Amino acid sequence: MQAGDIYLIEIPASGGHEQSGLRPAIIVQEMALEKLPTVLIVPLTSKQKAADFPFTFIIEPDQMNNLNAVSVALIFQLRAIDKRRVKNKIGKMGLKEMELLKQSLRGIMEL
Repeated sequence: MQAGDIYLIEIPASGGHEQSGLRPAIIVQEMALEKLPTVLIVPLTSKQKAADFPFTFIIEPDQMNNLNAVSVALIFQLRAIDKRRVKNKIGKMGLKEMELLKQSLRGIMEL
C-alpha cells in the first residue's frame, strides 16, 4: 500500500453526510507510517455533481487507475480508516492527478 494507490475500501456508515459503503478511495499516507493500524484515505464518488464542492477534482478512467467510471476525489472527506477495511487494489493515480491531490490537501489544511 503506497500513497497514490487506489483501493476498494469498506467505509462504515456514520449517519451523516460522509461517504460510506464499498467504494474506491485513494491512499494518501506515506509508507513511513506503515506500522499504524489506520491509513489516511480520500474517498471517490461517481456522482459528478460532487465536483461542485470545493476541494474536489475529477478523475477520468484510464489503464493506470482502472476506475470503471468518471470519479470525483472528495478531498474534503479525508479520513483515517482501519486497515482491515482496505480490500482489493484497483490501480494507481497518475502524476497529474497526484499533483492535484497534493495541492488540494495543502489547501484544505492551509499548509
